[in-house]
Amino acid sequence: MDKCSAEELRKLCEDKLKSQFNRLEDISLYNQKKVLDAFKNQSVQARHIVGTTGYGYDDIGRDTLCRLYADIFHCESAIVSPNIVSGTHALTLMLFGVLRPGDKLLAVSGLPYDTLTDVIGAKDKGSLRDFGIDFEYIELKNGKNLVPEFDFEAIEHKLKTEKIKAVFAARSRGYSLRQAICVRQIGELVKLVKKISPSTLVLIDNCYGEFVEKTEPTDVGADLMAGSLIKNIGGGIAPTGGYIAGNKNLVTLVAYRLTAPSLGMEEGSYIYGYLPYYQGLFFAPSVVKNALKGSLLFAKAYSELGFETLPRGDMEPYDIVTSIKLGSADKLIGFCGAIQEISPIDSNVKPMPWDMPGYQNQVIMAAGSFVQGSSIELSADSPIKEPFVVYVQGGVTYEHAVLALEHTLATLDLH
Repeated sequence: MDKCSAEELRKLCEDKLKSQFNRLEDISLYNQKKVLDAFKNQSVQARHIVGTTGYGYDDIGRDTLCRLYADIFHCESAIVSPNIVSGTHALTLMLFGVLRPGDKLLAVSGLPYDTLTDVIGAKDKGSLRDFGIDFEYIELKNGKNLVPEFDFEAIEHKLKTEKIKAVFAARSRGYSLRQAICVRQIGELVKLVKKISPSTLVLIDNCYGEFVEKTEPTDVGADLMAGSLIKNIGGGIAPTGGYIAGNKNLVTLVAYRLTAPSLGMEEGSYIYGYLPYYQGLFFAPSVVKNALKGSLLFAKAYSELGFETLPRGDMEPYDIVTSIKLGSADKLIGFCGAIQEISPIDSNVKPMPWDMPGYQNQVIMAAGSFVQGSSIELSADSPIKEPFVVYVQGGVTYEHAVLALEHTLATLDLH
């Protein structure tokens, strides 16, 4: 397109995205009502936000928060805890909670995210492999417009010829240039698995996916799902934590892994109180909407400039991430630098590639966020490898995303 100002390009893209934005507003309203109804159902009160100490016996704030999540996710039970340090920790708890020596785990959305590599197969690190749990994975098939599809033929063959204890799938794209997986597809996966092998569990990595659609994996039959509170569902306010939700008996097994088989969720105090967890959850549907609007705006603007993006402006997003293929390390580093410069915290810091724990390549991360590593706040990151795709996520406010877009365009001299 002809060169124009960053502001003009942004306004052009916003005009073209009106129908998409209207759809996101509808989803946000639906999910906000769902959350509000759950708060009312669980009779959340001021006393529930107060902290506890020691063992945390009868911690009504903790217990009510767990019931609140289960209500919102339309499932039997949930663990929500500030003692879960990350999404990777939540997923690890889910896997170790339900898998036993001799079991086999089958990942059906390709290799899991980089930080799960050591969890599954590292030697002498207490991995699943160390505990005699076998692992295989099946790649996703490339559908139209880089929208992935489960390889149902390969999955069916595995289920019919081997004893599979659990099937695992990740909704978000990780560091892959593909669209995220939608809840409808997870429902189709659950239907296939349960038809062939009813006892096989379906476990879902729900990170980056909460409140993106009107339904969640547990609505379509997933046995368990796990996620991080410093992504979508914490609303940009939760300072740490994670959750596991689903079948009551399975959640109980995970609780034994989080604490001890004699304790489960009967213990676990948090002296600082639960205000940010309740408040963040209440804000989350609106915050996710803002992040999705920003995601589509970045995608539309960069696609107008000739870059390959996912999702494109005409696609429905199924996570809060936008992938932009920048094509060079210099553009990638420059883009992340621009995101850092337009951040409220550490705007004077220059992000550089480094050997980040759990990753196979050097990674650059721009995240001037109030909560360290919060992916629902505007950030950008990527491994330094071809084809040099940057992954932009978050944005608690849409206005921040607008300013960030215009700054990246000016920094890279693209407008």
